[in-house]
Amino acid sequence: MNSSHSIPEIPFRRRVIVLLLALASFLVILLYPLPEGMNPESKRLLAVIALMAILWIGEGIAIASTALLPLALFPLLGIMSSKDVAVNYGNHLIFLFLGGFMIALAMEKWNFHKRLALWIICRMGTSPQRIVLGFMAACGFLSMWISNTAATMMMLPVAMGVVRQFAEQSSIAGRKDDETESKIYEGFGLVLMLGLAYSASIGGVGTLIGTPPNIVFAGLYKELYPELGGVSFFRWSLFAIPLVLVFLPLVWLYLCRFVAPFPLGQIEMSAKGNDVVQEQLRAMGAMSDAEKKVAVVFASTAFLWIFRKPISIGDWVIPGWSQLFSNPSWIHDSTVAMASGLLLLLLPVSGRAGMELEGRREYFVLDWKTVERRVPWGVLILFGGGFALASGFGKTGLDHWLGESLSGVGVLPLAITVLLICLSITFLTELTSNTATSTMILPLVAAAAVAAQIHPLMFMAPAALSASFAFMLPVATPPNAIVFGSGWVKIPQMSKAGFALNLTGAFLITFLTLVLVERILIH
Repeated sequence: MNSSHSIPEIPFRRRVIVLLLALASFLVILLYPLPEGMNPESKRLLAVIALMAILWIGEGIAIASTALLPLALFPLLGIMSSKDVAVNYGNHLIFLFLGGFMIALAMEKWNFHKRLALWIICRMGTSPQRIVLGFMAACGFLSMWISNTAATMMMLPVAMGVVRQFAEQSSIAGRKDDETESKIYEGFGLVLMLGLAYSASIGGVGTLIGTPPNIVFAGLYKELYPELGGVSFFRWSLFAIPLVLVFLPLVWLYLCRFVAPFPLGQIEMSAKGNDVVQEQLRAMGAMSDAEKKVAVVFASTAFLWIFRKPISIGDWVIPGWSQLFSNPSWIHDSTVAMASGLLLLLLPVSGRAGMELEGRREYFVLDWKTVERRVPWGVLILFGGGFALASGFGKTGLDHWLGESLSGVGVLPLAITVLLICLSITFLTELTSNTATSTMILPLVAAAAVAAQIHPLMFMAPAALSASFAFMLPVATPPNAIVFGSGWVKIPQMSKAGFALNLTGAFLITFLTLVLVERILIH
């Protein structure tokens, strides 16, 4: 990877400016006269929200550090007690993410994710367009189950090798010169790198554990509207996977036809162009004992998530396995995730002798040191901070006040309102953390929906999806930053390609919301 393109650290001077601006906003709101209809606790909560929003957007301090502020400020400002605030940092959805990440770590540890990806790519064929589609399909599928960052990092070295092999084997209309070869190399590299980044972001929205904004959405919805019931893993996937299945091929066609310097279909390539992938797959050999156990746990977890609750298909109902227990409502998707994660910590590999892995002896499929070192604990804290803010909205009544203030949104047609929400969040997350943006925006759009007498999911679901669909800048998402560092992608190229996809994604999400939210998510 070309380190010269890595994203620089935020300058200390900028951090100081952001911190001072955040503190100033906090004090101004605290000292400002009480607005009509707002109680003092709501105004103090609004001050904390402004403080945290500016710190999150500008990254004045570490994002996880900002998420801890409610633990100190809520009790001191009379918003909520320490006991009530702390409960949010142990929300069951945080453990859904933790369990899912433990499964992903086990897949990475034994290279099962790489075998799965290479197998998918090999089945897609050897033409340039098929190779791009193969990488995108593999990366998109993996991103549903492991972090989109890990999926992109895993696929990048394979993709780089394929591009090099491609440049050596390809030709255009039977002629090949230095200029043509350079265009082939750079053009194919650009399309493949962008395809990896975009497919990772798109695939991640297909499951609740695929991307952090989805987890934030599920937790905030449950916290804000407990009487409406939560959104299950299966229902979310039933709602979001159609978007993945439509958008990912559209992105593939767009990249191959319009982003490439020349149509990839004009390029002829020998079967050797896929040799890099084939050789890597052969080099992996047969599945090890550990890989097989990871595969079984992975498949079992997906099955248990899907069939946890009864599934109604017209008059036919598939019973959920949780009904076998005396208290099925006590069992959540997080129960399955943590059970699977713990099972991986207990499953031995190859009996007493263990297995050799990278020069060390491993005795279990997953070890706690790997979990301790690799789990993004800061993201879990960030989830907790978001849930604490959501709890404060309901506790102080700020949600009702904001809802009344935003009641004018109901004047616009529903389709226009949803589209505006999608566009606003998509372009906002080009410059901010999509997780932090989701944490701040979702309670606001939920309050606006209730004020307009619209079900909150009609605004919250598209807002959560839009937070993952920022395609223009390297800082927008980790996958964008990773492929930018490859050296094959320049910021103007990414921005030009991503702008059209930002718009396309917003329109697709709007259409999906209007067609499927009431049919699938609202029950």
